[in-house]
Amino acid sequence: MTSEQSLIVTETDLERLRQVIDHHGGGRLAELADMLDAELSRAKVVRSETVPPSVVTMNSTVLFEDEQTGEQRQVTLVYPRDANTDDGRISVLAPIGSALIGLSVGQSIAWPLPGGRTKRLRIVAVPYQPEAAGQFHI
Repeated sequence: MTSEQSLIVTETDLERLRQVIDHHGGGRLAELADMLDAELSRAKVVRSETVPPSVVTMNSTVLFEDEQTGEQRQVTLVYPRDANTDDGRISVLAPIGSALIGLSVGQSIAWPLPGGRTKRLRIVAVPYQPEAAGQFHI
């Protein structure tokens, strides 16, 4: 799931995500929390007011594409308590959620699948980012 490309995370998101990791670190989601922690450890941390609008932050809506099939999907990246896959609200603790956080439009990721396969996903657009809309505390 990791890539060598740079990630960008806001100070606010990092603080809140550390709380999520601490909360889920010892439970059934411990492995997913560890994966998210590993992704965050390589991120460049910026102030919410300075994050580029093309970066996937928490509560952003992101359009991504499967590079092999060309299939596109739009989701909103949310905290675990707000996740609802039927509504396209993907938890940051889900493998795809922890892969999307901090990526920018144009970047690609390798997303692991069961059986040792991977799927390459590319960020196509960030139609909504809270920080770009002036919402720094949602």
